[in-house]
Amino acid sequence: MATKIPVTVITGFLGSGKTSLIRHLLQNNQGRRIAVLVNEFGELGIDGELLKSCQVCPEDGEGDTNIFELTNGCLCCTVQEEFYPTMQELIKRRDSIDCILIETSGLALPKPLVKAFRWQEIRNAATVDAVITVVDCAAVAAGTFASDPEAIAAQRQADDNLEHETPLQELFEDQLACADLVVLNKIDLVDAETKARVEELIKQELPRVVKIVESDASGGLRLRSQLDASILLGFQAAVEDNLDSRPSHHDTEEDHKHDEEITSANLILDRTFDPEKLQQQLEKLAQQQEIYRIKGFVAVPNKSMRLVMQGVGTRFDKFYDRPWKPEEARQTRLVFIGRDLKSSEIESQLVAL
Repeated sequence: MATKIPVTVITGFLGSGKTSLIRHLLQNNQGRRIAVLVNEFGELGIDGELLKSCQVCPEDGEGDTNIFELTNGCLCCTVQEEFYPTMQELIKRRDSIDCILIETSGLALPKPLVKAFRWQEIRNAATVDAVITVVDCAAVAAGTFASDPEAIAAQRQADDNLEHETPLQELFEDQLACADLVVLNKIDLVDAETKARVEELIKQELPRVVKIVESDASGGLRLRSQLDASILLGFQAAVEDNLDSRPSHHDTEEDHKHDEEITSANLILDRTFDPEKLQQQLEKLAQQQEIYRIKGFVAVPNKSMRLVMQGVGTRFDKFYDRPWKPEEARQTRLVFIGRDLKSSEIESQLVAL
C-alpha cells in the first residue's frame, strides 16, 4: 500500500501570519514537493494569488499549480461540499506531492476539518501530520486574541452556510487545544516581559505539552532560523486518530448559523495609486464603515512591481511581492470584508483619489 500523504493544518486568527508562514515553507521547502489548499473569505482569492507569487511555486509534473483555493466558506463548516472534492483531486496527484499544507480561514475550528480525515476515501491516502496554530503575540498581549476583536467576532459569522456563535475566547482555546505546535508570531512588537506573559497564557490553554516556537512580524532572522521546514513538518502525529486528547467547545454541536450581514466587497480598478495616500483613505474608510479586513494588490505609478497591501484593525502592512507579468493587466484589486458594506461608497472614495 502506498504511503499516506502527510497533511499539515495551519490555523490561527485572521492576521496572525498563516499565509506568511506558508510562503516561508514554500520558499524553503528543502526539496519537498508541497501542495497547498487555501481557505479564505472573498471572491478574489488574494491569499492564493499571494502564495502563487512565491519564488518557488509548487507545480505537478505537468506544470499545473498545486495551490488550490476555496473561497466559498469556512472549511470547518463546508468540509463535505468544499474540502472533499479538492482532497480527491490532490490524492490523484499523490505521485507528484510529498506533503500538503492546509491554511484554514482565520475563523475556522480545526477539529471538524481533522475529523474528515477519518473518512474512508481520505484516510486510506492521507493523514494529518500535525496541526500548527499561529498566534499573534501582540494581539494576545492586548487581551484581544486577534488584531481586531470586533472583526473576528463578526467574521466568525461570515460563512454562507453556518455561523460560529462561540465567544472569541472559545475559538482561541479550540485552536490551541488542537495544536501539535504553536508559532508565537510578531514577538518583535512586544517586550520580553510581555512575551513571557503571553507564553504562560498559551501554556495554560494547551491540554498537552506542546512546543512553542517564535517568529517576528517582519519574517526576519527568527523566522528563517526557528521555523525550518524540518521543525514544522514531519510530526507523524496521525491527528485524526487521537482527537480525544484535543477537546473542543463544540464537540457536541451539529452545526452553526450564519449572519448574512457579513459580506465581502471586491473592487477592481484599472488605475494606479500612491501607496501612502491609498492607505490613508483606507484607514478613513475603516472608520466610516464596519470594515474588518482589507487585502489586495495595488498598481503603483512608475513601479514595475506589484504592491501587496493588507489591513487588519489599525495595522496596515504593504510590500512588493513580484514584478507585473508582461501579459498581466496592471489593475488595483482589493477585497473588503465587513458588515453591511456600502460598496458604492468605497469605490467612489477610492476613485476620487
